[in-house]
Amino acid sequence: MYRPADLVVLGLGVMIGAGIFSIAGEQAATTAGPGVILSFMIAGIACMLACLCYAELASTMPTSGSAYTFTYVIFGEVWAWIIGWALILELQLAAALVARAWGAIAVGAIGNFGIRVPNAELVQDILVFVILVLLTGIVALGARVGLRALWIMVAAKLLAIGAVIAVGLPHIDPANFGGFVVPPKTLDTPPATVLETLIGEGQAFGWFGIFAAASAIAFAYVGFDIVATSAEETVNPREAVPKGMIRSLVITTVIYIAVGLVMVGMVPYTKISEEAPLASAFQAAGLGWMAHVIDAGAVLGLTTVILVLIVGQTRVLFSMARDGLIPRGLAKVSRRYHTPSRVTLVIGLIAIVLAEFVPVVPLRELVVMGTLFAFAFVAAGVIVMRRRMPDLERGFRVPLAPLLPALSLFATLWLMVNLRLLTWAWFVLWMAFGLLVYLVYGRRNSLLARPRTEPLRPAHGGRHRR
Repeated sequence: MYRPADLVVLGLGVMIGAGIFSIAGEQAATTAGPGVILSFMIAGIACMLACLCYAELASTMPTSGSAYTFTYVIFGEVWAWIIGWALILELQLAAALVARAWGAIAVGAIGNFGIRVPNAELVQDILVFVILVLLTGIVALGARVGLRALWIMVAAKLLAIGAVIAVGLPHIDPANFGGFVVPPKTLDTPPATVLETLIGEGQAFGWFGIFAAASAIAFAYVGFDIVATSAEETVNPREAVPKGMIRSLVITTVIYIAVGLVMVGMVPYTKISEEAPLASAFQAAGLGWMAHVIDAGAVLGLTTVILVLIVGQTRVLFSMARDGLIPRGLAKVSRRYHTPSRVTLVIGLIAIVLAEFVPVVPLRELVVMGTLFAFAFVAAGVIVMRRRMPDLERGFRVPLAPLLPALSLFATLWLMVNLRLLTWAWFVLWMAFGLLVYLVYGRRNSLLARPRTEPLRPAHGGRHRR
């Protein structure tokens, strides 16, 4: 069973990773400049609003499945399937994408030690395969095994990040911040995001770039919602799960802003390397040896991200299988390891196929899209549930409701329109395919489709409505 501190580590394990070691530098160099610090704040505030909504629903329905389960109880089976399908996209694609990034960083770390890596692409493919097999095995063996490994790796990466902040602070030049908001720049390329399409031109930097970067940076905060999937395995989940989500998100936001200040403060944003932003900043300050610390932190950081993503995906698919929307055999728990090992192995296999054979890196925004789509339903769910079931026991209540849930919904939609039009198109295609799967399989095999002589045993104890 998870303790309150375990849930904080779970959240830190999945959120502290790509945002620090790659996304911040990339967005600073191409979109927001030093204003990337404000982008982290904006994305953090938007995610905190969503986190409060998740906290209320998780304290009311402390079961596996997170947004999928909440939607099932509040809006019914069809909408639950839609959210579950979006979560599959988010978590499965994120695991494969982070694994690719992990492989690239691992190969780079080997090279930074002066070891020549022949056929780096092949070595990266092998490393990606090995890490996914290893972490899938850890999750399949049992929650406690994975949790022990997670504690050790999170502690180690926090030490590495602490070193980055402590060593970098004395080398900050306030002139590099330049008031944070640099003059906007009109791009020669056609409008890419939905918002750019509406205004008729593409822009970077300025406030437009800061908000656009916030949408991309939302990828860095993906994962606090995974804490909610552990509710059935947590001691006193009505209180522990909300606290775990909120505390881990607050800590992550503070760390991201601190590292971003160091990176942007050490070197002008025009000189930040997109491939290795943190390492290049320290090299420019004559602290090249810090590259090894950063490499170690990045490898450990992304390892924990993959691990927790697999855990979260396991719990979501397990809940969907219990409801019959996907094959019920995936909901079987291993008698030996007391884990849903069958669905874990399926998730690991799909992640390997995606990471090895699909160009997942350009699809990063799809992960953000799937996440924000779930955020929107959770925010709406709080408003609807307050009206329909006002007397239901809640371990945590969103303050100033329905104002804050409405603000969460607005902030989520704003981040979504700052995503590329191509991302929206791919997402619509994915969801259309999901509806087809539901009509062909899920609707016919769900709990609601059972003959009346069979007892209904909903996984989440809520009302089942179509």
